[in-house]
Amino acid sequence: MALTLDDVRRAAHLARIAVDDAEAGAALTQLTRVFGLIEQMQAVDVSGITPMSHAQDLVLRLRPDAVTEGDQRDHFQAIAPEVEAGLYLVPKVIE
Repeated sequence: MALTLDDVRRAAHLARIAVDDAEAGAALTQLTRVFGLIEQMQAVDVSGITPMSHAQDLVLRLRPDAVTEGDQRDHFQAIAPEVEAGLYLVPKVIE
């Protein structure tokens, strides 16, 4: 897909960005390079390749799923301005 200066100006207008002719020309050059790179990447056959979640083969260290702290809800709610039935009460902000 070949871009023109009008395409760059239209995109700038839609983005509400003011660009002069020099900036539009520079953006056109950069966008043309980006689209060229995208076309090269799309030309590669990846049909037999499974997707990777990470560029390196990593195994994350996992910690045991165990409780490390006791229940302190009563302690924290003791200093709260308003509490009812174990819930924090806050002022209504949306009507």
